[in-house]
Amino acid sequence: YGPYKAKIEPRKANKKSKLVLVTAITPTKYGEGKTTTVISLVDGLNAIGKKAIATLREPSLGPVFGLKGGATGGGKVTVEPSEDINLHFNGDMHALTSSIDLIAAVIDNHIYQGNELDIDPTRVQFKRALDVNDRSLREITIAQGPLSKASGRPLNGIERKDGFVITVAHELMAIMCLAKDEDDFAARLKNILVGYSLSEHKKITVGDLKVSKAVMKLMRQALKPNLVQTSNGSPALVHGGPFANIAHGCCSLISLNTASALSDIVVTEAGFGSDLGAEKFLDIVSDVGDLRPDLCVMVVTIRALKHHGGWQEDEGESVDKMLEGTKNLLQHISNMKKFGLDVVCNINKFYQDTPSEIQALEKFLDERNIPYALNDGFESGVEGCIDIANLVSEHLQMNLSNYHRLYNKNEPLKDKIEKICKEIYHSSLVEYAPLALNKLSEYSSDKDYSSFYVCNAKTPMSFSDNAKLLNAPKDFVCHVKDIELAQGAEFVIPIMGSIVRMPGLPKVPAACKMEEDD
Repeated sequence: YGPYKAKIEPRKANKKSKLVLVTAITPTKYGEGKTTTVISLVDGLNAIGKKAIATLREPSLGPVFGLKGGATGGGKVTVEPSEDINLHFNGDMHALTSSIDLIAAVIDNHIYQGNELDIDPTRVQFKRALDVNDRSLREITIAQGPLSKASGRPLNGIERKDGFVITVAHELMAIMCLAKDEDDFAARLKNILVGYSLSEHKKITVGDLKVSKAVMKLMRQALKPNLVQTSNGSPALVHGGPFANIAHGCCSLISLNTASALSDIVVTEAGFGSDLGAEKFLDIVSDVGDLRPDLCVMVVTIRALKHHGGWQEDEGESVDKMLEGTKNLLQHISNMKKFGLDVVCNINKFYQDTPSEIQALEKFLDERNIPYALNDGFESGVEGCIDIANLVSEHLQMNLSNYHRLYNKNEPLKDKIEKICKEIYHSSLVEYAPLALNKLSEYSSDKDYSSFYVCNAKTPMSFSDNAKLLNAPKDFVCHVKDIELAQGAEFVIPIMGSIVRMPGLPKVPAACKMEEDD
C-alpha cells in the first residue's frame, strides 16, 4: 500500500506484554484528544527506552466530513499518512460496506426469487450501510415501482420498509473487531440474524443465505491489521472503527493481539468517555479476548471541565467553573476503579489554558492524591510527552490493577442493563418503552441470548441519556426505547434517549469547510 502503510499478518498474543487503556472524562463535541494522547504516550514511552505500540481505530468518513473532523491525532503527534488514514486508507471500510450491502442485496433477491427460506419481509433485521452521515436514509421504503406488464410481478423487487446504519455502527464491524481470527469471524458472520420465517417464526441467519464465502473473499485482506507510524516514528496498528456511542468503540482484537506480540507495552483507546467506550472495552472486549488491562489513563482537559461547570465559550478564564466540573472527573475515576483498575490522569494541554487554571487543577489533584502528568505533545512533540510516559511506566511497574468485569455474563439481561445504568451512569431508575420491554422479554427467555453482553447506545455528551445534563448527575431516569440484537457479535443494544445509529450532518458540515481551507 505504498511506502508508509501496510497490511501485516496477525500474530498470537503475548500475555507478558502490558496493556494500557486510554479513556476520557465526558467530552465536549470537539473531543478531548484521546487519540492524540495515545500517540504522544507511545512516542514518549519509546523515547524513554520502552518498546511500545499504539492500537487505534480507523476513522469513519461520517465525522471526517461531519462535525468532528479527522481522527489521526494533531499538532506534532499524529499517525501518518493522516489524510490517507482519514479517507480510504487500505480499503477496510470499503470491504465492510460492500460486504454488508452484498448480504442485504442477497436477502431481497432471495425474497424476490421465490423465497425458499420463507423470509418474512416485515421482519428483516439486517440493515444496509454507508460510511457517511445521512439522516435521510434512516428509514426508507425500497423496491417501489410498477408491475411488469409481462409477468405482473414487481419490476424492482418486493416493496418493504428498510433503513441504513453508518458502517461503523453495523454488526459486521463489531464482528470484525471482536473476532480472534479469520475462522472466528467466519463463524460469527454465519450467525448474524437476517430475520424470521413467515410460517414458523424460525430464525434465519447469513449462513442460511449461502453467501458467507463470498463475504469472506471481500473481507480477507480487511481482517489483517494496518501498520502505520506516528509522526515521530513509533509503530501504530490502526484497524477497525466502531463508534462507542452506537457500537462498542474499540479497535480490533486481532490488532491488539498482534501488537502485544510485537511490543512490551500496548497503548489503546476506547471511544468517548469512560461510561461508553471504556465500559464496553472492560465488560465486552476484555472478556471476549481474554485481556487484562494493566492501567487506565484518564484524559482530562480544562476546556471540558469548565464546560461541565457551566462555562460558555466566550467567557475566557474561569477557575471556579473548572473546579465545579471536576465532579465529572471524579465520577469517571471512581467508575474505572469499580473494574479494579489503577488510574492516572493525563492533562491534555490546550493553548487556551491559563497558568491559573493549570495550577488550580494540579492543586486539586495533589490534594486528592490522584497521580497525573501534563501532556503538551500537541505543541511540543516528544519533549511534551516525557512526563506522562514516565508516570505510566512507573505505575505499570507497580502492578496495582486487579481487573474484573462489572457484571457476570450469566446474569439476567435486565440486571446487566440496569447495573451499567446505575453503577456507571449513576441513574436511579431505568424505564423501558413497550417495544423495548417486549424485546427484553423475548431475548431474556431465549437461551441463545440470555448470556449476551450489553452494548448500550446513548449520547456521549452526558452520563445520562440527555445530552444537556452535564457534569456528574445522579438519580435521573434512563429511557430505553428499543433493544436491538447483534446475534453474531453476541450482544444486545439497548437504544437510549434520542440516539440513532445513522448520524446526520450538522448545519455546516466539515466537508463544506474544506472549501474555505483551500
